[in-house]
Amino acid sequence: MTDINTRHPLDLDAPRFSIRKPGVRCDKQGEMPDAERLQIAMQNFIKDFSRPVATYMESCIHCGQCAQACHFYVSSGDPKYTPIWKLEPFKQAYQREAGPFAPLFRAFNLKHEVTLAELEEWQELLYDSCTLCGRCTLICPMGIDIAALVGLARHAMFAAGLVPHELWAVAERAEREGSPLGATAKVLKERVEWLADEHAVEIVLDKPKAEIMITLSSIEIMKYPASIVALARVLNAMGADWTLRSDGYEATNFGMLSGNAQWQKDTTMKIINAAIACGAQTVILPECGHAYGALRWQGANIYGKPLPFKVLHISEFLAESVRNGELKLKRIGKSLTYHDPCQVSRCGGATQAPREVLGALGVELREMSSNGDLNWCCGGGGGVVTIHRADPLRYKTFEIKMHQVEQTGAELMATSCANCRQTFDDGQAHFNWDRTMDSLLELVAGNLAGKAAK
Repeated sequence: MTDINTRHPLDLDAPRFSIRKPGVRCDKQGEMPDAERLQIAMQNFIKDFSRPVATYMESCIHCGQCAQACHFYVSSGDPKYTPIWKLEPFKQAYQREAGPFAPLFRAFNLKHEVTLAELEEWQELLYDSCTLCGRCTLICPMGIDIAALVGLARHAMFAAGLVPHELWAVAERAEREGSPLGATAKVLKERVEWLADEHAVEIVLDKPKAEIMITLSSIEIMKYPASIVALARVLNAMGADWTLRSDGYEATNFGMLSGNAQWQKDTTMKIINAAIACGAQTVILPECGHAYGALRWQGANIYGKPLPFKVLHISEFLAESVRNGELKLKRIGKSLTYHDPCQVSRCGGATQAPREVLGALGVELREMSSNGDLNWCCGGGGGVVTIHRADPLRYKTFEIKMHQVEQTGAELMATSCANCRQTFDDGQAHFNWDRTMDSLLELVAGNLAGKAAK
């Protein structure tokens, strides 16, 4: 096993290991002239200067607390990864064009005009080295939602065609085909039929009316199909009235991660329309962190009114079912440490739900240091795991998680986000680490204690 304890990035006495800097590369989409590209970026920056954004921009006291909250800064020691610095072009545009002293900033050039070269340089900071995990937001003493501001800055970057190629490609494919990984409705149907036959489980697809509609992430469909079987087994054991809809199954929202608000809306509306069509009272989101935020916390804004159904992350649904006596589980009897997905826990508020489920499974829960809402990100969220040039830095930040897990001494580890799971699997392969990340849902499905009375 790789010995990481002597070089843990949080240990101030440990030697620093240099990170290979990404090659000089700025990905561009489209053939527009540089002047036009810059103009479009500025127009979109200005479009997002709302009152809350203005309040955030005026509130920063440059205390540096956000730096110590960021896994990219802590693992590298490079000040350019300080979260608030990632917003510098956004802030420059605000102070020159929309701030209360904008005329003075322009007249005395207190903040110079943003240049295309700066935007190209900041592409790495806004995409490669930010997972939108929200830890900086939680730590900020002024309550600045730094992660949300990074998300807004990405709107302008996308409009100007300045998105890392891999992230842009999966977002474009999702808009064109309905899935970022090619898990189209046809592929879904074929996979469901295969899984149902292979595992002798009923997987309900396109039921006209159902109380519960489930959604999936493309990673589950293409890489972790056992999770689909697990979900079907849990729902069937409960006797639930449920369905999976081929017209609104993909919960992965790369439009949101890449910065295209229209593509984000298109993905979200497919789920909303499918749920309305089948009369679902509850929509269950998969083990996917950002899918939870995209529908649970942003869905109503996109829809334009309150959603006509309840939205639950799968961990919340499992916890609620255990609490109501609808789901009975066998006891595992082993020690386990749980990795909190940032978008589900810190940003979503569903921190205790998985712990209720783990309690019902009878595990000895060994919490990591800085767990729950203060959990350190796995390093792959926000679209970072798709960007190959970000790999060296991402692997460096992953050492934080390895150290946390090893400190617990737990026999098992689990999470409720397929993207986190993929990041752990990738880190395991890279470091030859002898640990495997389990799915909370699959642990539940593997330890059902029979149908419970309603």
